[in-house]
Amino acid sequence: MTTPLFLPAHDGSLPIDLVTPNGLETYLSAQSEFSRTFLDEAQFKAGAGEIVRLPDMTGRLARIVFGVGDGKDGLALAGLSSKLKGGVYRFDYLPEETDVVRLAVAWADGAYRFTKYKARDHEAPSLVITDDTEREKALRFASAIDLLRDLVNTTAEDMGPSGLHAAFDALADTFGAKFTPVVGDDLLSENYPMIHAVGRAAADAPRLLELTWGDPSHPVLAIVGKGVTFDTGGLNIKVNDYMRLMKKDMGGSAHAIALAHLVMAHNLPVHLKLVVPAVENAVSAGAFRPSDILQSRKGLTVEIENTDAEGRLVLADALTRAQEGTEPDLLIDFATLTGAARVAMGTEVAPFYTDDEELADAIAHASCTQMDPAWRLPLWPGYEHELKSPIADLKNTGNSAMGGSITAALFLKNFVDVKTWVHWDVWAWRLAKYGNPAGGAATGLRAMFEVIEKRYGA
Repeated sequence: MTTPLFLPAHDGSLPIDLVTPNGLETYLSAQSEFSRTFLDEAQFKAGAGEIVRLPDMTGRLARIVFGVGDGKDGLALAGLSSKLKGGVYRFDYLPEETDVVRLAVAWADGAYRFTKYKARDHEAPSLVITDDTEREKALRFASAIDLLRDLVNTTAEDMGPSGLHAAFDALADTFGAKFTPVVGDDLLSENYPMIHAVGRAAADAPRLLELTWGDPSHPVLAIVGKGVTFDTGGLNIKVNDYMRLMKKDMGGSAHAIALAHLVMAHNLPVHLKLVVPAVENAVSAGAFRPSDILQSRKGLTVEIENTDAEGRLVLADALTRAQEGTEPDLLIDFATLTGAARVAMGTEVAPFYTDDEELADAIAHASCTQMDPAWRLPLWPGYEHELKSPIADLKNTGNSAMGGSITAALFLKNFVDVKTWVHWDVWAWRLAKYGNPAGGAATGLRAMFEVIEKRYGA
C-alpha cells in the first residue's frame, strides 16, 4: 500500500532541519558537539541543495540537514524530496516565518514522477504536516500541479483533443460541474470558425470544451487555456528541433485546468467558466493555408500569415466565448504562445500582460510571496500596426520576429472587451532540475491562484 504524500502524524518519522546561510550559526549553536563536528567535516554551508545525513552514535541515520540557500527559490526543497527513496519525514527545524504550505508544494514537486509509461523505481517520500488546514491546502496544490504535469508530459498519441475532453469529463465529475463540449463540424454551426479551421486537418476532431461551476450570482471568473495538443506548424511546418516538444503545446490548457481545480477544491465563491479550444495543428489536404482569411466568432476577419501562429487563433474564439453572458469580473488566459517569450525571459520566468494596474500589482506581489517567477511585459500600442492587414481586419503575426510575444498578446487583446484581463505566455516545461529530468512544470500558477484567493476568498 502506498503511503500518502502528506500525513497528519507518524511515530517513526525522520526529522529534517532546513537551514539558511544567515541562520547557520544560530542553528549550529543549538546542536550537539557531535553534530557540529560532523557538519563541519561535511563542509556544510547551508547553500541551496546541500544535504547532510546525520547519523546517531550507532551509525544509523538520525536526521537530515538541508540547505535552502538565500530562500528565494520557492521550490528548493524539491532538491531533497527528489532524492529520498520512500520513508516518512517531518520538519524539526525551520527558518523564521516559513510558509509550511509552500514548503509542502516544493516537497510534492520533487516527489513527483511521471508514471504513465514507466513505473517509478521507489515509493515517494511522505511528509508529516500536523496542522489540518495546512495539510489540506498542500494536498490541493499537489493534486492540481501533478494533474498539470501529467497532462503536459503525456504524449500527443494519448493526449489529443479527445484526451483533453476526457480530462474535462473527469474534472466535472470530481467537482460536480457542468461540462459542455462542441465537437467537429458542430463548431461551424455553433460559430467557432477559427477553432474548426486550425483543427480540421487532424484525425482527432477539434473541439471547444467548456466547464461551468458555482453559484451564478457570484462574480464570474473566466479561465481560458490554449489546448493545441500537438503543433506541427501546419503547412508552415516546424523543423525537427522545434517540433520535438510540441506535445507540450497544450500546456496553457493544463494550467487553466489546474487553476480551475484549485478554485473548485477551495470552494471559492465564484461562478467559474473554464474554456479550452482543443485542437491538433496537423498537416493534411484539409489544413488551413497561409493567405487564407478566417472568420472569427467575434466577427473580425484574420489573414493568415503563418499557420504556425495558430494558438492565438483558437484562443480568440475561446476568449470571445468566455466573455458571453455575464461579463467576467476577471478573465485569465494561459498559453504556450511564443518562442519570443522564452528569448526575452528564459525558461523559468513567465511573462504576463494586462492593462489593469491593480491586477498587475497583485500578480507581482504574489509572484514574490509565492516565489513563483513572473514579470509584466507591456501591451505596447506602438506595435499594433504590425497586425494590420490590407484585406482583413487583422493578420495573425507581426511584420518581423522582434517583439513576437508582445504582438501575440496585442492580437488577443482585439478579442477582449473586459477591463480586468491577464494573458500568460508560459513555457509549461522545465529543464532538468532538482535532481529530476526535464518535463512539464507549473509556471505562474501559484502566483495567479494567490491573486484569485485574495480577490474572492471567503
